[in-house]
Amino acid sequence: MTKISAIIPTLNEEIHIADAIKSVSFADEIIVIDSFSTDKTVEIAEKYNVKIIKRKFDDFSSQKNFAIEQASHSWIYLLDADERVTPKVEKEILEAVQNPNGFVGFYVRRTFYFAGEKINYCGWQRDKVVRLFLKDHCKYVGVVHETIKTTGELGFFKYKIDHFGYRSYDHFIAKIHHYASLKAKDLHKQGKKVGLFHILVKPPARFFIHYIIRLGFLDGFAGLILAKTLAYSVLTRYIKLWLLNKGIKES
Repeated sequence: MTKISAIIPTLNEEIHIADAIKSVSFADEIIVIDSFSTDKTVEIAEKYNVKIIKRKFDDFSSQKNFAIEQASHSWIYLLDADERVTPKVEKEILEAVQNPNGFVGFYVRRTFYFAGEKINYCGWQRDKVVRLFLKDHCKYVGVVHETIKTTGELGFFKYKIDHFGYRSYDHFIAKIHHYASLKAKDLHKQGKKVGLFHILVKPPARFFIHYIIRLGFLDGFAGLILAKTLAYSVLTRYIKLWLLNKGIKES
């Protein structure tokens, strides 16, 4: 019987961690890689049969690749703490590892929720991520919104997992600032500059893409909030880059 290692990266996920662990209870090994949470994440995780690794966060790809190296089994299922594997996807996972049909990994689509409300459009209707993969054939690349680089072909699961990405607006804004800081640092290392185009054009363009082109207006008020906030995330990224280029670091 082919075995699976499930990996859950965490940082202050006390609200999510228990349900996340239960969501991958089908795995033969569960690894929680924690970036030194200051809440009860680790305390809660210790109540379950999981392996806990603490590692200082540098970037998303490095954190996940390190955890993958610690896994005992070839097949990896990587679950963000705010995701939940549904029973239908669990069945697909178990079937896939026994008969992968030549695939080295599988995309899974996600049903996105914002503040408890299901989002059907705004760009997330096409949201997909690689979550199940063979560790010898796949590696994470990228500092922010990391992706899987593979040496083989990827398949698709039919059903979706649930993604409770933003439990509140404050949580949404906190994540935006975290991602914006990481992206700004990466752009700064590349020597990128900030112009009026980045401040005046790119944020409104992002709003237009999510609200109009990707049909965010069909999600009602929640879609409007998401589109506006995603535009703000672009503005925040370039403000942070502008400050870094001036030698002003975040406290």
